[in-house]
Amino acid sequence: MKRLIGTIIAIFAFLIVAFVMELKPENSQQGKPTVGILQTMSHPALDQIHKGIIQGLKDEGYIDGKNLKIDFQNAQGDQSNLKSMSDQFQNKNAAAVIGIATPAVQSLANESGNTPVIMGAVSDPIGTKLVKSLKHPDGKVTGVQDKQPVNEQFKLIKTIMPKLKTIGVIYTSSDDSSTAEYREFKDLAEKDGLKVHAYTITSTNDIEQVAQTMAGKVEAVYVPTDNTVASGISTLLKATNAAKIPVFPAADTMIKPGGLATRAVSQFDMGVLTGKMTGQILKGKKPADTPVQRVKKYETIVNEKTARELNIQIPNSIIQAAEKKGRIIR
Repeated sequence: MKRLIGTIIAIFAFLIVAFVMELKPENSQQGKPTVGILQTMSHPALDQIHKGIIQGLKDEGYIDGKNLKIDFQNAQGDQSNLKSMSDQFQNKNAAAVIGIATPAVQSLANESGNTPVIMGAVSDPIGTKLVKSLKHPDGKVTGVQDKQPVNEQFKLIKTIMPKLKTIGVIYTSSDDSSTAEYREFKDLAEKDGLKVHAYTITSTNDIEQVAQTMAGKVEAVYVPTDNTVASGISTLLKATNAAKIPVFPAADTMIKPGGLATRAVSQFDMGVLTGKMTGQILKGKKPADTPVQRVKKYETIVNEKTARELNIQIPNSIIQAAEKKGRIIR
């Protein structure tokens, strides 16, 4: 009998040890803070921000799978997806959440609770009511402002096309950030005596018709930092190229597909800064006391292939600037 009891005890002890060992990986995983990343949609500019965020977190000592769990979700431009994915992060008790582009940040900020929300490139944080001020956010939201050098972009356009008289601007009417950039550009252009024609869209389905209409009325096109236009940039360029009209995008990632030139802040660099700020929040900094930051250095990017196709001569000063601090697409 004693031997039987001893055997039962030994088996029971073995089962307990096995059960504890089975739990160890899960407990280890549960010990890692979770960071939710919500991307509004897929296109090169936002994808670059995402890549930069991963690098920025790494720079702060946080590596996915090692001491951090990253939960990445892409809403693919669907508002209902933004809401459900934001809810998922809330249910998973994420230590912090990052929104890539304004709609994603707004969705995360609308969740109840005090989970820190880090902006991954928002053009107008105050106008969208995400923060009360850039220096003192005074809430659960802080992060990176996507502040493109619109004044420098306008100077670039005028240097390349000094005789320009009319310019079109295409942007999404519901996008607060691109609308803010449009207004800034419009003020600069009109003060310089240019006629600005504004064209708004609601989805990528509108781009083809709007582009064809615009191409017959303007000499050049400016595109603010706009997620919807960026997603349909090839459709826009098809119409403008056919009419021999250059497109000057605000975002650097729209140059490679066929935009002519820009002076822009790197989307990747904005992502890196976002990741670093998130790392600092994980280490204890409070969003309310963390000023909104922005990348101040910009690059000059030129697409020489597009220039040749449109028979446009790029001034040497701009080529030299791109060679010194930027890049040339040939």
